[in-house]
Amino acid sequence: MNALKTLTVLALTFASAAGAWAASPHVGVGAKPEKGAQVLFDGSKEMLHSKWTYWKGPGFKSSLPIKWPIVEDPVDGGTVMMTDDRVSDGGKFGTADLVTVQEFRDFRLHVEFRIAKPNGNSGVYLQNRYEIQVLDGDKTPHGMAAVINETPSPYHAYNGTGKWNAYDINFRAARFKEGKLVEKPLVSMYFNGQLVHTNVTIQQVWGGPNSGIDGGNDGGKGITDSPGGLKLQNEGHDVRYRNIWIRELNLKKADTRF
Repeated sequence: MNALKTLTVLALTFASAAGAWAASPHVGVGAKPEKGAQVLFDGSKEMLHSKWTYWKGPGFKSSLPIKWPIVEDPVDGGTVMMTDDRVSDGGKFGTADLVTVQEFRDFRLHVEFRIAKPNGNSGVYLQNRYEIQVLDGDKTPHGMAAVINETPSPYHAYNGTGKWNAYDINFRAARFKEGKLVEKPLVSMYFNGQLVHTNVTIQQVWGGPNSGIDGGNDGGKGITDSPGGLKLQNEGHDVRYRNIWIRELNLKKADTRF
Protein backbone atom coordinates (compact mmCIF):
# COMPACT_ATOMS: atom_id res chain seq x y z
CA MET A 1 0.00 0.00 0.00
CA ASN A 2 1.48 3.36 -0.99
CA ALA A 3 1.85 6.26 1.41
CA LEU A 4 -1.19 8.16 0.13
CA LYS A 5 -3.47 5.15 0.47
CA THR A 6 -2.09 4.44 3.92
CA LEU A 7 -2.85 7.98 5.05
CA THR A 8 -6.34 7.79 3.57
CA VAL A 9 -7.10 4.50 5.33
CA LEU A 10 -5.76 5.86 8.61
CA ALA A 11 -7.88 8.98 8.29
CA LEU A 12 -11.04 7.02 7.54
CA THR A 13 -10.31 4.59 10.35
CA PHE A 14 -9.86 7.42 12.83
CA ALA A 15 -13.04 9.14 11.67
CA SER A 16 -14.99 5.91 12.01
CA ALA A 17 -13.54 5.05 15.42
CA ALA A 18 -13.99 8.55 16.73
CA GLY A 19 -17.50 8.47 15.32
CA ALA A 20 -18.57 11.24 17.61
CA TRP A 21 -15.52 13.49 17.51
CA ALA A 22 -15.86 16.99 16.13
CA ALA A 23 -13.21 18.48 13.87
CA SER A 24 -14.42 22.06 14.10
CA PRO A 25 -12.31 24.72 15.84
CA HIS A 26 -15.60 25.96 17.29
CA VAL A 27 -16.27 22.80 19.32
CA GLY A 28 -14.61 21.57 22.54
CA VAL A 29 -12.56 23.13 25.31
CA GLY A 30 -11.07 26.42 24.19
CA ALA A 31 -13.38 26.74 21.17
CA LYS A 32 -13.41 30.16 19.58
CA PRO A 33 -16.72 31.92 18.87
CA GLU A 34 -18.32 31.23 15.52
CA LYS A 35 -18.87 34.06 13.08
CA GLY A 36 -21.87 36.07 14.24
CA ALA A 37 -21.72 34.77 17.81
CA GLN A 38 -22.12 37.01 20.84
CA VAL A 39 -19.71 36.56 23.73
CA LEU A 40 -21.66 36.27 26.99
CA PHE A 41 -18.68 35.92 29.30
CA ASP A 42 -15.03 36.72 28.60
CA GLY A 43 -13.68 36.50 32.15
CA SER A 44 -14.29 40.14 33.00
CA LYS A 45 -16.27 41.60 35.86
CA GLU A 46 -17.67 44.18 33.45
CA MET A 47 -19.24 41.54 31.20
CA LEU A 48 -20.55 39.55 34.15
CA HIS A 49 -22.44 42.55 35.47
CA SER A 50 -23.60 43.92 32.11
CA LYS A 51 -24.87 40.71 30.45
CA TRP A 52 -26.05 38.72 33.48
CA THR A 53 -28.42 39.17 36.40
CA TYR A 54 -30.04 37.00 39.05
CA TRP A 55 -33.08 34.94 38.16
CA LYS A 56 -35.67 36.18 40.61
CA GLY A 57 -37.67 32.96 40.90
CA PRO A 58 -39.82 31.97 43.89
CA GLY A 59 -36.79 30.70 45.84
CA PHE A 60 -34.57 33.73 45.21
CA LYS A 61 -32.69 34.86 48.34
CA SER A 62 -29.86 37.08 47.13
CA SER A 63 -29.68 40.66 45.83
CA LEU A 64 -27.89 42.71 43.22
CA PRO A 65 -25.11 43.41 42.52
CA ILE A 66 -24.15 39.86 41.53
CA LYS A 67 -22.19 38.12 44.29
CA TRP A 68 -20.55 35.46 42.08
CA PRO A 69 -16.86 36.36 42.23
CA ILE A 70 -14.38 36.64 39.39
CA VAL A 71 -11.49 34.35 40.35
CA GLU A 72 -8.29 33.01 38.85
CA ASP A 73 -8.42 30.10 36.44
CA PRO A 74 -6.20 27.58 38.26
CA VAL A 75 -5.63 25.57 35.07
CA ASP A 76 -4.90 27.98 32.25
CA GLY A 77 -4.58 31.36 33.95
CA GLY A 78 -6.84 34.32 33.26
CA THR A 79 -10.09 34.87 35.12
CA VAL A 80 -13.39 32.98 35.35
CA MET A 81 -16.68 33.25 37.24
CA MET A 82 -17.38 31.06 40.26
CA THR A 83 -20.74 29.89 41.65
CA ASP A 84 -20.12 31.25 45.14
CA ASP A 85 -23.09 33.18 46.46
CA ARG A 86 -23.32 32.06 50.10
CA VAL A 87 -27.12 31.89 50.17
CA SER A 88 -26.87 28.71 48.07
CA ASP A 89 -24.71 26.75 50.54
CA GLY A 90 -26.01 23.26 51.09
CA GLY A 91 -27.49 22.82 47.64
CA LYS A 92 -30.26 25.41 47.86
CA PHE A 93 -30.97 25.67 44.15
CA GLY A 94 -32.96 28.61 42.86
CA THR A 95 -31.66 30.95 45.54
CA ALA A 96 -28.90 32.67 43.53
CA ASP A 97 -28.89 31.43 39.94
CA LEU A 98 -27.58 33.70 37.19
CA VAL A 99 -29.42 34.30 33.92
CA THR A 100 -28.54 36.37 30.89
CA VAL A 101 -30.28 39.68 30.50
CA GLN A 102 -31.00 38.81 26.87
CA GLU A 103 -33.54 36.09 26.12
CA PHE A 104 -33.31 33.59 23.28
CA ARG A 105 -35.35 31.17 21.19
CA ASP A 106 -33.23 29.02 18.84
CA PHE A 107 -29.48 29.15 19.33
CA ARG A 108 -26.03 27.62 19.12
CA LEU A 109 -24.29 27.73 22.51
CA HIS A 110 -20.79 27.11 23.82
CA VAL A 111 -20.05 27.03 27.56
CA GLU A 112 -17.09 25.70 29.56
CA PHE A 113 -17.14 24.58 33.20
CA ARG A 114 -14.77 23.19 35.80
CA ILE A 115 -15.89 21.32 38.93
CA ALA A 116 -13.27 21.69 41.66
CA LYS A 117 -14.25 18.89 44.03
CA PRO A 118 -16.01 15.50 43.88
CA ASN A 119 -19.82 15.67 43.69
CA GLY A 120 -19.77 19.33 42.68
CA ASN A 121 -23.14 20.40 41.27
CA SER A 122 -24.43 23.11 38.97
CA GLY A 123 -26.43 23.18 35.74
CA VAL A 124 -26.75 24.89 32.37
CA TYR A 125 -30.37 25.84 31.63
CA LEU A 126 -31.50 26.43 28.05
CA GLN A 127 -34.11 29.19 27.89
CA ASN A 128 -34.05 29.13 31.70
CA ARG A 129 -36.14 25.95 31.38
CA TYR A 130 -34.31 22.83 30.26
CA GLU A 131 -31.33 21.69 32.29
CA ILE A 132 -28.19 20.13 30.91
CA GLN A 133 -26.79 18.68 34.11
CA VAL A 134 -23.39 19.55 35.58
CA LEU A 135 -22.87 16.99 38.36
CA ASP A 136 -19.63 15.20 39.14
CA GLY A 137 -19.90 11.52 40.00
CA ASP A 138 -23.44 10.93 38.73
CA LYS A 139 -23.79 8.62 35.72
CA THR A 140 -27.57 8.29 35.87
CA PRO A 141 -30.12 10.16 33.71
CA HIS A 142 -29.98 12.83 36.41
CA GLY A 143 -26.21 13.05 36.02
CA MET A 144 -23.40 14.67 34.11
CA ALA A 145 -24.27 16.05 30.66
CA ALA A 146 -27.71 14.42 30.63
CA VAL A 147 -30.69 16.28 29.26
CA ILE A 148 -31.88 15.98 32.80
CA ASN A 149 -34.17 13.02 33.49
CA GLU A 150 -34.62 12.43 29.76
CA THR A 151 -31.36 10.91 28.45
CA PRO A 152 -28.58 8.72 29.82
CA SER A 153 -25.51 10.53 31.09
CA PRO A 154 -22.67 10.44 28.54
CA TYR A 155 -20.23 10.24 31.44
CA HIS A 156 -17.55 8.64 29.26
CA ALA A 157 -16.91 12.04 27.65
CA TYR A 158 -16.31 13.84 30.97
CA ASN A 159 -12.76 15.12 31.50
CA GLY A 160 -13.10 14.81 35.27
CA THR A 161 -12.87 16.86 38.44
CA GLY A 162 -10.45 19.77 38.31
CA LYS A 163 -10.40 19.88 34.51
CA TRP A 164 -12.22 22.09 32.05
CA ASN A 165 -15.14 20.67 30.10
CA ALA A 166 -17.18 22.06 27.21
CA TYR A 167 -20.79 21.83 26.10
CA ASP A 168 -21.57 22.74 22.49
CA ILE A 169 -25.31 22.86 21.96
CA ASN A 170 -27.79 23.44 19.17
CA PHE A 171 -31.23 24.20 20.57
CA ARG A 172 -34.60 24.66 18.88
CA ALA A 173 -37.37 26.17 20.98
CA ALA A 174 -40.86 24.73 21.25
CA ARG A 175 -43.27 25.75 18.50
CA PHE A 176 -46.83 26.93 19.02
CA LYS A 177 -49.80 27.44 16.75
CA GLU A 178 -52.74 29.53 17.87
CA GLY A 179 -51.39 29.33 21.41
CA LYS A 180 -51.11 25.54 21.46
CA LEU A 181 -47.89 23.53 21.64
CA VAL A 182 -47.38 21.73 18.32
CA GLU A 183 -43.64 20.87 18.43
CA LYS A 184 -41.59 20.20 21.54
CA PRO A 185 -38.08 21.61 21.96
CA LEU A 186 -35.12 19.80 20.45
CA VAL A 187 -31.43 19.70 21.36
CA SER A 188 -28.22 18.23 19.98
CA MET A 189 -24.94 18.42 21.90
CA TYR A 190 -21.22 17.79 21.79
CA PHE A 191 -19.50 17.13 25.13
CA ASN A 192 -15.76 17.76 25.02
CA GLY A 193 -15.82 17.29 21.27
CA GLN A 194 -17.85 14.08 21.30
CA LEU A 195 -21.36 13.98 19.88
CA VAL A 196 -23.53 12.76 22.76
CA HIS A 197 -27.10 13.93 21.98
CA THR A 198 -28.79 14.16 18.59
CA ASN A 199 -32.23 15.70 18.14
CA VAL A 200 -33.39 14.85 21.64
CA THR A 201 -37.01 15.88 22.15
CA ILE A 202 -37.34 17.58 25.53
CA GLN A 203 -40.60 16.58 27.17
CA GLN A 204 -40.91 19.04 30.04
CA VAL A 205 -39.28 21.33 32.61
CA TRP A 206 -37.99 19.40 35.62
CA GLY A 207 -37.41 20.51 39.19
CA GLY A 208 -40.50 22.48 40.08
CA PRO A 209 -41.02 26.24 40.29
CA ASN A 210 -37.54 26.92 41.71
CA SER A 211 -35.93 25.37 38.64
CA GLY A 212 -36.87 27.89 35.97
CA ILE A 213 -39.57 29.21 33.66
CA ASP A 214 -42.63 26.93 33.54
CA GLY A 215 -41.26 24.62 36.22
CA GLY A 216 -44.37 25.14 38.31
CA ASN A 217 -46.77 25.13 35.36
CA ASP A 218 -48.72 21.84 35.18
CA GLY A 219 -45.89 19.94 36.84
CA GLY A 220 -43.41 21.28 34.28
CA LYS A 221 -45.45 20.08 31.30
CA GLY A 222 -47.11 23.44 30.71
CA ILE A 223 -44.46 24.91 28.45
CA THR A 224 -45.29 28.44 27.32
CA ASP A 225 -44.42 30.34 24.16
CA SER A 226 -41.84 32.77 25.45
CA PRO A 227 -38.07 33.13 25.05
CA GLY A 228 -35.73 32.74 28.00
CA GLY A 229 -32.19 33.50 29.01
CA LEU A 230 -29.26 31.16 29.46
CA LYS A 231 -29.12 30.26 33.13
CA LEU A 232 -26.26 28.94 35.27
CA GLN A 233 -27.21 27.23 38.52
CA ASN A 234 -25.64 27.91 41.89
CA GLU A 235 -25.93 25.14 44.47
CA GLY A 236 -23.16 26.31 46.79
CA HIS A 237 -20.40 24.27 45.14
CA ASP A 238 -17.08 25.36 43.64
CA VAL A 239 -18.02 25.24 39.96
CA ARG A 240 -16.43 27.75 37.60
CA TYR A 241 -17.45 28.95 34.14
CA ARG A 242 -15.60 30.58 31.27
CA ASN A 243 -15.66 31.13 27.48
CA ILE A 244 -19.42 31.40 27.03
CA TRP A 245 -20.78 32.46 23.66
CA ILE A 246 -24.03 32.13 21.75
CA ARG A 247 -25.28 32.59 18.19
CA GLU A 248 -28.97 33.11 17.56
CA LEU A 249 -30.53 30.79 14.99
CA ASN A 250 -33.85 30.39 13.21
CA LEU A 251 -34.32 26.65 12.82
CA LYS A 252 -37.43 26.36 10.67
CA LYS A 253 -37.06 22.59 10.35
CA ALA A 254 -37.24 20.38 13.44
CA ASP A 255 -33.57 19.49 13.21
CA THR A 256 -30.73 20.54 15.54
CA ARG A 257 -27.95 18.47 14.02
CA PHE A 258 -24.63 20.27 13.61
